[in-house]
Amino acid sequence: MALDMAKYRRIFLEEGLDHLGEISHALFDLEKEMASSEAIDTLFRMAHSLKSMAASLGYDTIAELAHRMEDRMEGIRAGGRVRGHQELALLFRSLEMLEAMLAAVGNEQAVPSADEDLLRCLAEDPPSERASEDDVPNRVGGEPKKA
Repeated sequence: MALDMAKYRRIFLEEGLDHLGEISHALFDLEKEMASSEAIDTLFRMAHSLKSMAASLGYDTIAELAHRMEDRMEGIRAGGRVRGHQELALLFRSLEMLEAMLAAVGNEQAVPSADEDLLRCLAEDPPSERASEDDVPNRVGGEPKKA
């Protein structure tokens, strides 16, 4: 049985690292274009796959973080775009934590728990980085609007 678990752990690491690489590429794409549906879909799928693989092998902390990331990506998909630089930074932070967790699996160490603040932030609605109407100058084409 230990041999089988080692085999599955090795497969998990290989596939997990591939998924993290795809997440990384998608995040860099989103830095350039926050409404890239291809990058958003990739992030969602990779988080979902990582969650499922981790849960099936009992890596509960990895599954929990990937699930929170998947849920966040579902909201982003519904909105059609990452809602600002703070949200993008949160996704990069999630990637870094997932990388650390997989490194622990690879080194046969205890998998660290995700930072509670990170999990909370992933579950929250993102702050809007768009200016409110009160902050937008009352102009059209450089000229004051006529009331």
